[in-house]
Amino acid sequence: MPLLVIFLMLIIAVIILFIANIKIVPQSMVFVVERLGSYYQTWENGVHFKVPFLDRVAKKVSLKEQVVDFKPQPVITKDNVTMQIDNVVFYQITDAKLFTYGVERPISAIENLTATTLRNIIGEMELDHTLTSRDIINSKITTILDTATDKWGIKVNRVELKNIIPPAEIQDAMEKQMKAERQRRESILRAEGEKKSQILIAEGEKESAILRAQAEKESAILRADAVREQKIREALGEADAIMTVQKAVADSLKLLNEAAPTDKVLALKSFETFQKVADGKSTKIIIPSEMQSFATSATALKELVIKD
Repeated sequence: MPLLVIFLMLIIAVIILFIANIKIVPQSMVFVVERLGSYYQTWENGVHFKVPFLDRVAKKVSLKEQVVDFKPQPVITKDNVTMQIDNVVFYQITDAKLFTYGVERPISAIENLTATTLRNIIGEMELDHTLTSRDIINSKITTILDTATDKWGIKVNRVELKNIIPPAEIQDAMEKQMKAERQRRESILRAEGEKKSQILIAEGEKESAILRAQAEKESAILRADAVREQKIREALGEADAIMTVQKAVADSLKLLNEAAPTDKVLALKSFETFQKVADGKSTKIIIPSEMQSFATSATALKELVIKD
């Protein structure tokens, strides 16, 4: 009976030991495994079994891109200006074995390497060039760090300068310069605005004058057209009146011819015409020679007509 209990306890202990040595590696992680103190394997994601008392997980390594923010570093430019620069490094572990055994405290090594590289690059540049060449500095540091950390199983994807902090007196001078530049731009913009406003006003006045001139021109044309139309209508009226009179005369002559008047009737008509002329406002009347015989015999002719 005691032997059975011991046997059962041994089986339970083996099961517990077996379960305890089952390792599950999650996604984007790798485990560096040692056997008897030496590198044995790199386990990727999945289920693995660790041999008890022989194997151990030396390091758990993340394969995700990581970000490390380093504190500001003092650097000196080519023109002997000391300023503070802090940067951010984006890196990714590509070889877990080299990362584990390649360097002691790899993040600290990257920080020191970044500071040294930054001092070398800034030391070859003047202050003005440094302030306007962030992209160039970032590219140079990234290339140098990526080459240096390759033997550590680390790939530096990029380096970004967060802040470039010059001395206080230079900051004051820069702020004054920026303020003067803003005021200059403001003055230019205000002058351009006033110029545009004056141009718009002048264009408006010009357009108004053009419209007034066009209106006056059109009004004059309309007045001239009205006068011309009135004269045309008057001329047409006079022409119609003349035509009506001429037609009436022609009709009367036609009727007179058709009636075949006698000499006595013609003489009477001539006398009536002479009488109408005499009734006019003229003070001097010229009587044709043909009419003188009618004038001398007017009374006798009239009496003859009355008798008839």
